[in-house]
Amino acid sequence: MDPSSDYHFLNQILWRRVKLTLVCGVFEGVLQHVDPNRIVVLKKVKNVETGRSVPGVKMFFGHEIVNVELLDEVEQGAVRESASSVSLNTERTRVDKMKNEDLHVCEPPSPAPEAPITSLLNDLKYSPSEEEEVTYTVIDQFQQKFGAAMLHIKKQSVLSVAAEGANVCRHGKLCWLQVATNSRVYLFDIFLLGSRAFNNGLQMVLEDKRILKVIHDCRWLSDCLSHQYGILLNNIFDTQVADVLQFSMETGGFLPNCVSTLQESLIRHLKVAPKYLSFLEERQQLIHDNPEVWFTRPLSPSLLKILALEATYLLPLRLVLLDEMMSDLTTLVDGYLNAYREGSADQLGGMEPSCMELPGELLQFKDSQKQRRERAVKEYSMNAKGLLLRTELRPKESVTETAGKEGKETRVSPSDNFHPFRKAVLSTLPPCPALEKIPE
Repeated sequence: MDPSSDYHFLNQILWRRVKLTLVCGVFEGVLQHVDPNRIVVLKKVKNVETGRSVPGVKMFFGHEIVNVELLDEVEQGAVRESASSVSLNTERTRVDKMKNEDLHVCEPPSPAPEAPITSLLNDLKYSPSEEEEVTYTVIDQFQQKFGAAMLHIKKQSVLSVAAEGANVCRHGKLCWLQVATNSRVYLFDIFLLGSRAFNNGLQMVLEDKRILKVIHDCRWLSDCLSHQYGILLNNIFDTQVADVLQFSMETGGFLPNCVSTLQESLIRHLKVAPKYLSFLEERQQLIHDNPEVWFTRPLSPSLLKILALEATYLLPLRLVLLDEMMSDLTTLVDGYLNAYREGSADQLGGMEPSCMELPGELLQFKDSQKQRRERAVKEYSMNAKGLLLRTELRPKESVTETAGKEGKETRVSPSDNFHPFRKAVLSTLPPCPALEKIPE
C-alpha cells in the first residue's frame, strides 16, 4: 500500500490494539497517534519478544515498520484480512543507514529492561508465589537513627511522602510520617517524637524548594502541617492531580467526575493488579474498624509494612505519570525533527527561516485533540456538569471513613488484568536496619 493509504487506514483504527512487526522486533500496544510522515505512536506497549511492558508511550518510524496487525477481538473478524495486509513500505536502502543511528525508537531485544526508570522501578518484580516485601526503618527516638536518616534524606532531589493518623488535618492528629527515597524508607513516629522531629530537620526538607516531594492528595497533610506545626509544604508533585491532568489530555480536554484513590492510580498507571494492593484495602478496613489504630504502640509489623508500601509506590507512579503527560510533547517534537529532513530539499529553497507561522506539524495537534474528544464522548457517560463518568474499577463495599474523606467512590479499572510491578524491594544499597520495638 502507498503511504497515504497506510495513513488513512491507521487513522481509522486509532485507540485499537495493534501488533507492529519491525525490522528489529515485534511490539504490541494501543494505537494513539499516526503522523502523515508515517510516525506511529503506541501506548501500553509490550515487547512481544521479551514479554516486557514499556512504561508510557513508544514511537516507531514508517521505514522501520514491516507489518501492522489489528488485535482488537471485537472487530477482528471483519477487518482481519485488510489489517493483516497493511504494510508500510519499508525503505530498505534507508534502513541500513538508519540502523546505526541512535533513534531511541527500535532497540534489539536484550536481557536488560527496555526503559529503566529508576533503581526503585528496576527492583519491582512480579512473583505470584511471594508476598509483598519492603525494607524500612522506624524512627522513634532521636539518638542514633534520626540523625543518619536526615543526612540521607537531605541529599535527595526527589522524595515520596505519606502520612497516617486520626483525621489528618488541622483538627486531627498526625501519628506517622513516611518518607521514601530510591533506596530507603523511613517511618517517623510523630506521635512519640512530637514537633521536635520537624524542628530537627523534617521541616527544612518539607519546605525545601530544591527537593521534590511526591504525595497523593496533599490537601489533608498540607492543612495539618500548616496549622499544627507552622510548616508550608513546597515543591510538591501530587499524583492525584497528575492523574486528572493525564485524563484530561487523553480525552481532549474533558475532566473526570471524580479523583482517583492511590489504589486506583496504581492500577491505572503502574498496571498493578488489584489483588496485589490488598494492603490498601486492609488499611481502609482497619481505619473503619478503629479510627485510632495508628496510636497503638508498639505498632505491629503488618501495619508498619502498610505504612512503608504506601510511600514506596509513589516514586515509580510519578515517573509513569510524567511519561504519560509528556507523550504529546514527545510526539510533536519528533514531528518537528522530521519536518524537513524527511522531505525534499527543493521546498527549503523558498522558505524563510524567520517565519513564525504555526507549522503544520503543530496544527496536527488540533486534529488529535478533536479525535480524542470524539472518542471520549463515545466511551464515557457525561453528567449534568459536563464531567465524564469514570468506569468502575472493581465492585466492593465502600469504606465510609475513607470515602467521606477522599470524596469519591471505589471504582474499577479496565486494567485489572495487567501484570503488576510486583515487589518493592529496595536492594540497591545495604538493607536498612530492622524494626526496633518501642520500649514499653
